[in-house]
Amino acid sequence: MNLGIAIVSFNTRDLLRECLASLRDVTLPLRVVVVDHASRDGSAAMVRSEFPHVELLARSDNPGFAGGTNSALRRLGFCAEAVDGPACDLALLLNPDTVVYPGAIETLNEFLCKHPRVGMVGPRLLNPDGTIQPAAFRFPTLSMTALDLFPPGEALPGRLYNSWWHGRYPQEHGDQPFPIDHPLGACILVRRAVIEQIGLLDEGYFMYAEEVDWCLRAQRAGWAIWQIPQAHVTHVGGAATSQFRARMQVALYASRLRFFERHYGRSRTMAHRLIIRAGMLRSAFLALYDYIGKRIGRDELRDRWLASTLIMKL
Repeated sequence: MNLGIAIVSFNTRDLLRECLASLRDVTLPLRVVVVDHASRDGSAAMVRSEFPHVELLARSDNPGFAGGTNSALRRLGFCAEAVDGPACDLALLLNPDTVVYPGAIETLNEFLCKHPRVGMVGPRLLNPDGTIQPAAFRFPTLSMTALDLFPPGEALPGRLYNSWWHGRYPQEHGDQPFPIDHPLGACILVRRAVIEQIGLLDEGYFMYAEEVDWCLRAQRAGWAIWQIPQAHVTHVGGAATSQFRARMQVALYASRLRFFERHYGRSRTMAHRLIIRAGMLRSAFLALYDYIGKRIGRDELRDRWLASTLIMKL
């Protein structure tokens, strides 16, 4: 099985170096494509000089994660367009702030080979300190929207944290593979047949929820999705998005709203929007409270109010 790895990078040079180095132990035949979105930290130059076997697509713009990933998938042959080099049988979507453990990709591939109706698999993600990072989720629900905006232990009962109502799977702390709605997009292995059937990522999502949309389309097409705890990948998280926290928060809620509009109908979308607006009002008041208590400065207050205002207008 030929493996195509798609990595989208934005100002993550040092983390990207570790990620690419970790792929040297992969035993499957592979092609690696890095799409760099106009990084200013020398990421593209680093790839050229230190990883000459990696195919680099250095863009002068930033079309978002879905747009960048699709560029890599097209290069790897996951569409009807002509490509340079062999088309791949499997696509691995991989964040640049990950480190792949030896044998992890092979373990994911082996599971797909043994289970022909499983179309996508995700590994166990680990934090840099080795603890388990949540990486298996249910598809978005109104209860999940409420729990995100009115956090358990603060506005709602703490026992709801990491519960089924919060979109989590208790099996994630076990050792056996289990079916899920969708993995975190930091690392997903996908069959070619799935992409041929449902298409590429929806580029209407600039950032966030694009993999959720993709997985829902795959499930509706009859494919199962599983997490494989025996495959380990370290994920730092937020390496690119933390550079623009307020803008990324707006992008997050814009993407979630798009997901509801595309898949859940008018009534649930309206309810989702109302919960968001209530949550943003709470967030704005909490920001003012923190400012009065001198826990944040004026710039942080301004950023949080601006983000809340823009999200309420979605």
